[in-house]
Amino acid sequence: MAVKSAEDISGVQKAAVLLISLGPERSAQVFKHLKDDEIESLTLEIANTKSVPAEVKDMVLDEFYEVCLAQQYIAEGGIGYAKDLLDKALGADRAREVIGKLTASLQVRPFEFVRKADASQLLSFIQDEHPQTIALILAYLPSSQAAAVVSALPPEKQADVAKRIASMDRTSPDVIKEVEAVLEKKLASLVNQDYTIVGGVDSIVSILNTVDRSTEKHIMETLEVEDPELADEIRRKMFVFEDILTLDNRAIQTVLREVDNNELAVALKNANEDVQKVIFDNLSSRLASMIKEDMEFMGPVKLKDVEDAQQKIVNIIRKLEDSGEIVISRGGGDEVVV
Repeated sequence: MAVKSAEDISGVQKAAVLLISLGPERSAQVFKHLKDDEIESLTLEIANTKSVPAEVKDMVLDEFYEVCLAQQYIAEGGIGYAKDLLDKALGADRAREVIGKLTASLQVRPFEFVRKADASQLLSFIQDEHPQTIALILAYLPSSQAAAVVSALPPEKQADVAKRIASMDRTSPDVIKEVEAVLEKKLASLVNQDYTIVGGVDSIVSILNTVDRSTEKHIMETLEVEDPELADEIRRKMFVFEDILTLDNRAIQTVLREVDNNELAVALKNANEDVQKVIFDNLSSRLASMIKEDMEFMGPVKLKDVEDAQQKIVNIIRKLEDSGEIVISRGGGDEVVV
């Protein structure tokens, strides 16, 4: 199908024209971020697009640029800031049209306007809110920003907020609107009307992996009492076997002294090359050769047995961290005493 004019061109046709204009290499990078059904419909549209007039291509590229510009301005300073700049760049009518298109199609992420605030500003903004409100806001923020806020909350609120983030699943757009109305009335109308999946165990794990050790320990100890199953699930995800790559050589050697050689051989059976290398580099050449031979001659091993062996090593790592014998690098500013 030939695209004849810019009139009545559909969204998928615009996307196809854009990808054709970008060329195969850049379009391939875009495809990596799309869902399967989106890729299918776009591929079909591109295949059916035989020719594109220069004025249509220019129109699509201009619109794409304007929407990207609007999205950048919104991220930098909110919808009002974006409108002011776009008014100057495009004129009031075009600015209103572009922002309308953006909020209707691309959607602005809830609480975008607080993502630029530092932790102290944000803390003063939300610390008196209900823990469920705090949890909702933090679940939408980058882990580093959320971790800084969690660390600064009163101890009695930290575990409560962590628990609420972990147990969060789907949040009604009406609830998000209410919370955003308190924080920033201008963004209330931009909330996606579909239910939004946010939070969950992975979200709180990401936050806890970034906070300082004392905050993490307080939260986990509280959860151990209030919800042992949740605490166990969080702990299993907080430091996985592959994270041994983040330890320094001295810490790895300390860990390996506590590990049974047979368990280590099983654990390494399904490990990636980087993990195997860093472990073998921290063993004596004789012991490394022995373990490699064990791995070679043990034959097929059940995946569950490999995972169990890896988890035992992870448990040893956590135990050594708790006792202060090793330090796991964190983003929350742990102090290292020499």
